[in-house]
Amino acid sequence: MKKQEITFVQVVKVGCGIDVHRDIIVATIRKSNYEYETREFDAYTSSLKSLRDWCKTEEVTHVCMESTGVYWKPVFNVLEEDFEIILVNARHVKNVPGHKTDKKDSAWLSKLLLSGLLKGSFIPPCDIRELRDLVRYKKKVVAQAASEKNRIIKILEDANIKLSSVLSNVDGAVGTKIINSLIEGQTDVEVLLKFYHGKMKVSKAEFRKALEGRITKHHRFMLQLHKDSIADKERLIARIETEIDEATKAYQVEIDLLQTIPGVGKDSAISIISEIGVDMSKFPNENHLSSWAGMSPGNNETGGKKKQQEQSMETNIYKAH
Repeated sequence: MKKQEITFVQVVKVGCGIDVHRDIIVATIRKSNYEYETREFDAYTSSLKSLRDWCKTEEVTHVCMESTGVYWKPVFNVLEEDFEIILVNARHVKNVPGHKTDKKDSAWLSKLLLSGLLKGSFIPPCDIRELRDLVRYKKKVVAQAASEKNRIIKILEDANIKLSSVLSNVDGAVGTKIINSLIEGQTDVEVLLKFYHGKMKVSKAEFRKALEGRITKHHRFMLQLHKDSIADKERLIARIETEIDEATKAYQVEIDLLQTIPGVGKDSAISIISEIGVDMSKFPNENHLSSWAGMSPGNNETGGKKKQQEQSMETNIYKAH
């Protein structure tokens, strides 16, 4: 029996489906179910510009591509200004298994595009994407600084200096002064006791016991190394914060409004804006937003029985990258 060909109602006049890889871009421009052309391009900027010019010549209005790692981003950046781009989840556009090629993937995407069957991922505007990069990188650097502080505690424990047992915050004023003294070679417990004050929760006798240990030259070197690393990261964080302040000048009203929510401070408000932007028309209602954020469980029902299913993130593939 001859396999029946699937046909769809055409809603896009001319579209381009792009299969993106690290070194090669396969694009199919389709004008109808039978009228289409596929070309291959390398991933260099000059070739991406050639792809853009080809799409312009063929009067393409819509472009679709899968969100493949980070490789879609330069393609998106080159085509963004001239076409409506639909970035799709690869799981939503799987073709018939067993016959996969890059050209067929590209042609299948273009076919779905013309038929209006693709649901695009949420891609915020350029300034929000740049803010997102800054906020996410700041979080990573802050986490790195916290890791260095934990390493300092490990070095102190190795020397049996129990600061973490008597101080609620080892990197506070008292802890910092003691660590600096240890790095400078001061190991006399009586001298270090001068940093004790009456507001501490532990007694002076217990504080004295915590300061008794065995600090070696290696310990002092490692403590200094970690402190230098923390100082470098704090300078980097300050630079990032300055850039974030510049990037959020246009969103002060939104930041102030978000801070009226209990538990949301300035940093949290900026993080929210960096992830979802300020144009809420991208989300039809609050349910779509919560689904995009992964806060809504998916539905998995068969035969009237509901099965447990992990929370799913419905639309935003960019977020994962």
